[in-house]
Amino acid sequence: MGIRVIKTAIAALAALYTAHYLGLQPPLAAGLLAIIGVEVTVLRGLRNAFARFMASVLGLFFASLLFILLGFHLWTISIFILFAFPILSRFHLKEGIVTSAVIVFHVYAKEEVTTHLIGNEIMLLLTGLGWALIVNLLYIPKEEHKLVELRHMTEEKFGAIFTKMAQTLRNPALVWDGEELLDAGKAIEEGIRRADVSRENLIWRELRGSFGVKMHWSNYFEMRQQQLDSISLMLTQLAHVYESLPQGELAAELFEDLAGDLKSDVYEGKVEENRKLLGERFRSMALPTTREEFEIRAAIWHLMHELEHYLAIARRLKKQKNSLDTAAAAD
Repeated sequence: MGIRVIKTAIAALAALYTAHYLGLQPPLAAGLLAIIGVEVTVLRGLRNAFARFMASVLGLFFASLLFILLGFHLWTISIFILFAFPILSRFHLKEGIVTSAVIVFHVYAKEEVTTHLIGNEIMLLLTGLGWALIVNLLYIPKEEHKLVELRHMTEEKFGAIFTKMAQTLRNPALVWDGEELLDAGKAIEEGIRRADVSRENLIWRELRGSFGVKMHWSNYFEMRQQQLDSISLMLTQLAHVYESLPQGELAAELFEDLAGDLKSDVYEGKVEENRKLLGERFRSMALPTTREEFEIRAAIWHLMHELEHYLAIARRLKKQKNSLDTAAAAD
C-alpha cells in the first residue's frame, strides 16, 4: 500500500472517533472530510486545508442565507452552485468546492438553519481537516534515497549513450536501439516529480530545525532534462555519419571522456577545452575530396557544436571548479 493510503486510513479513523466523542452529527462526515484532506506533501496539505476550510465556511454562510430567504428547495442548491462555485474559484479556493458542497448538503438535509447546526458543521470541518493536517505533518516521506538512485541511473544511461555514440563514430554500421535514451528520459521525469515533492516537504523540516537538507535536486534534474534534449539533437547529426573518418575517431574520444566526467558535481571544463582544441585541429585539416566526405564531416562538425551546447548547460548549472578552488584557498 502507498503511504498516502495509510495516512488516509489513520486520519479517517481518528476523525471518526473524535466526532463520536464530541457528539458531532453525522460523525461519518468528519471521516469523509479527513479522506479528502490528506495530501502527498506538507506544503500542499497546508495550502489545501486552508482553502477547504475557508471555502466551506464561506459556502456554509452563503447557503444558509439562501435557505433562509428562498427556502429548502432543490433549485436553491442549484442557485448556490451557480453563484458560489465561480466565486470560490476566482478567489483561488477551488480546492474547497467539494468540502463546501458536503457541508451545504448537510444543512439542506436538516432543513433548518440554527446556530447549533452551523457550529456542528464548523466542528466537523475542524475535526476532519484538522486530523488530515496533523497526519500530513506527523509523517513526511524522505525522497533523498530515491533521488540519489535516480541520479545514478540517469548518469549511467547518459554514460551508456555517449559510449554508444563513440562506438558509432568509429563504426557507423553499429545498430543501436536507443533504449538507454528512453530509460534516461523516464528517470529524469521521475526525478523531477520527486524533487518537487521533496521541495514541498522541505518547508516543514526547516521549521523543525533540519536546515541541512540539500535542495539541489530540482536544478540537477532540470539540467539533465535540458541535456537530454541536446543529446537528442546530437543523435540526429550522428545519424548522418555513415562512414568512418579520422574526424569521427577524434570526436569519439571526446564522448568517451564525457562518459567518465558525468558523475562529477563540479564542472571540470576538460572536455570543453579538448573540444575547442579539436575544433582548431579540424580547421587545419585538408578539405574534403568527395561529396560524401563533405556531408559526413559537416555532420560531425554540427555534432561538435551541439556538444558545445550540452557543455554550456553543465557550465551554467553545475558548480565551477575554479570557484571551489578559490574558496578552498581562502579557507
